[in-house]
Order: sequence, then C-alpha cells, then structure tokens
Amino acid sequence: MSSWAGRTAVEIAAAVREKRVTPREVVADHLARIDRLDGRVGAFRKVRAEAALAEADEVASRGGLDELPLAGVPLAVKDNLSVRGESHRDGSAATPDTPATEDHVTVARLRAAGAVVVGLTNVPELCVFGTTEGPFGTARNPWDLSRTAGGSSGGSAAAVAAGLVPLALGNDGMGSLRIPAANCGLVTLKPGHGVVPAGIGNGDWFGMSENGPLATTVGDLRLMLAVLADAGFERREERTPRRIAAAVRSPLPGVSVSRPYTTAVREAAGVLARAGHQVRRAEPPYPLSLGVTSLQHWTAGTAVDAEGLDRGRLARRTRVHATVGRRFVGTVRTGDARERLRARLTPFFTAYDVLLTPALARRSPQAGPWHERGWLRNLLANTACSPFTPPWNLTGWPAMSVPFGTLPSGAPCAVQLVGRPGTEGVLLELAQELEELSPWQRTAPVPDRS
Repeated sequence: MSSWAGRTAVEIAAAVREKRVTPREVVADHLARIDRLDGRVGAFRKVRAEAALAEADEVASRGGLDELPLAGVPLAVKDNLSVRGESHRDGSAATPDTPATEDHVTVARLRAAGAVVVGLTNVPELCVFGTTEGPFGTARNPWDLSRTAGGSSGGSAAAVAAGLVPLALGNDGMGSLRIPAANCGLVTLKPGHGVVPAGIGNGDWFGMSENGPLATTVGDLRLMLAVLADAGFERREERTPRRIAAAVRSPLPGVSVSRPYTTAVREAAGVLARAGHQVRRAEPPYPLSLGVTSLQHWTAGTAVDAEGLDRGRLARRTRVHATVGRRFVGTVRTGDARERLRARLTPFFTAYDVLLTPALARRSPQAGPWHERGWLRNLLANTACSPFTPPWNLTGWPAMSVPFGTLPSGAPCAVQLVGRPGTEGVLLELAQELEELSPWQRTAPVPDRS
C-alpha cells in the first residue's frame, strides 16, 4: 500500500491543509492502487485518471485551502449521479452515453469542499438489485472476491473497502448503501428524508431513496455527511445513555437469520449495555403486509425509472421488475401504506430511542452473472439476504450499518442502528462507541497482482 492510499479522509485532508502533501500526490497514490487492484475488485465503471489529476491541481490552487474540510480527498461517485463532463449509465446499456453538463448537487458540495472525483462506480441496472453486475462489470467483495459486494452501491462500497478511495458517494432506496457496506465492512448512514438532497432517478423512488456516504471510520462518515447535508454533525463530548431495543427477528415472515448476524446483535447489545445504555430485547411490531408493501414500492420505483428507455436493451430481470411495478405506481403514489407503517412503528420509537438489528440476514451471494438470471431467482436471493433494510426507506427514518464481528469466512459482519427522524447524530454517537469499544479492520487485504 502506498503512503497515502489507505489513509482516512480526516488524515488526508489535514495533511493537505498543512501542506505536508499535495492533492496531486494523494490522488496519484490512489490512482496507482486502483490500477493495481481494480481489475480484481471491479469497483469502477470509469476511472478519471487525467481529469482527477487536473482536478487535484485545481484544488491546490484555490485560496483558503485551510478551510476545505475535504481538501484533496479522493472520492468515488455512484454511477447514477451526475458528474460534470461524464456520462452516468446507471448500470444499463439502455441509457445514453451523454456527458452531464453539471454536477449533481451532492457532487457539487463535495467538490466545493475540496474532494476530487477519481471515478464512477459500478451499479446493477437502474440500481434495482442487491448484487452489482451488468454490462460494465461485476463489483466483488474485497474481503472475499468470490462473492458480490452487494448493491446497488456495490462499486462504491468495494472501492472504499479495497482502499482505492477513502470515501464514496452512494444512495439507498431499499438498502442500497447498507447492504454493500455490511458486506464490505464499512460504516454508512442512510439519512432521514430531507437531510441530504436526493434527486435520484425519476422521483427518488417516491421519496424513499437518499444519498449518503460510505467510509471506513465514523469520523470520516461524520465529516462527509456534514458536507452532504450542509449541517454540523460534530461529535459531542458528553455521552448520553440511550434506550436501545435489540431485535433479531426478520421483518419478513419466512426469512431466517443466520447465527453470525444474530450473534453480532447480542454481542453489540452487550457492548452498549456495558457502556451505560439501557438495552432490552424487544421486537418492533412489523405488519404482516410489510413484504407486499416493500415489493410494491420496489417494483413501482423501477417502473418509473424505466420509462422512456429501450426495453429491448434492458436485462430480463429489470424488464420483469418494471412490468410488475407498473400496476402498483398509482397505489404507491398515494403514500397511504407508508403512512400506516409510520403510525404503527412510532409508539415503539417512543418507548426506545434506537433499534439495534442485524444489518443482513446472511452473507452476500456468490459473484456472478445475476443480470442474466431470472427475476424470481434474483428476488429470492435479495430477500434472503436483506430483509432488515426496506422498512426504514418506507418510513423515511435514518438507519446505518456498522461493522461488528466477523463471519466464519473471516469477512466482516455488521449490525444496523435505526432511529426516529432527526436522530442521525444519536446514531453516529452509538456507532462511534461501537468503533472505539470493538474496533474493526478498516481495509480488506486484497491480493496485489504486482
């Protein structure tokens, strides 16, 4: 590993501001690591090598460098958000290869803060599924290259976990940040509705999709989230005891949860209890209709995003997903099911400040051509892995994935923290405690081809 690739964003930005290193040197180190390792990982659809070095020089030339929170920090951007001068293909051969004329607002905020966009990361077609593969490549889990990184922000997660960049931008409509973060040993936060600008696809999947950061430390996550939200998420010195409900039952009937993930919750609960929090075993009152509601919203979002695209150039699983969803678009637009879910779960979050659950139900599937497989097979694989993430897109409440423990293979395990609207800071505090009391390995030991 080079001297700067693998460092945290906090460390890099401080060194650039103090002129101990130039943005060009930092970016060059990361580009060299991408060149060595990404052929195995498959994180990037497009690496902006020359453009990123020029962008690094532009950052160095700015006045007020010492005021840039992300000065010279290399950044990867999920390939469904606009980066000026680059096309965003959304993982599909059906989308136009037309360069964007301006940055998405989140990209603009990160660049204004001094970040340098080194590339756009792989996603599954239209960011629908929880595995990342398609015509532009397959994103693999850097901890176990035989398995998918997850999705749909799979390329972004793989890039950070492999140390190709310290930070990446992704988004989450049914778990698309939390699923790959949990697989790849990263920390992420899906903010509550309205905290970070969305503007994802054709309507943000009816307001369920949120943009958010992927990082290896809570400090880096906090830093990037503050820039994205244009708000302060400073760490509080005083620790406040929280009422935490620990739950291990799947929200979806019939979906089993594997032992490593239930063990992670129990052990994380013990860590937090010993830290002074009030932790109780309590299961949220998920409705039996949750699976149907999730499927309706998931497919309807795809139906809207697929409008205007050449169906003949979409993968079969995407076509079927969109076809199923078209019948639900009108129902979903009313928002009635989501409001009923919020009303049902609100009393639980009055009794408890935070919910602690497994991040996933089992490890990610084997990497492979999932985009060439049938819709039902994809649906079942996704549901079996990630039943815990969709409820919090439906409610619009903040939820995060935090590395905790390991799987039998040695790959990371993870837990999920969920809070009421406006409690992003509370979740960050608890994640910080877990990081300090049960540290995780930040970067995967990807074999170097050199």
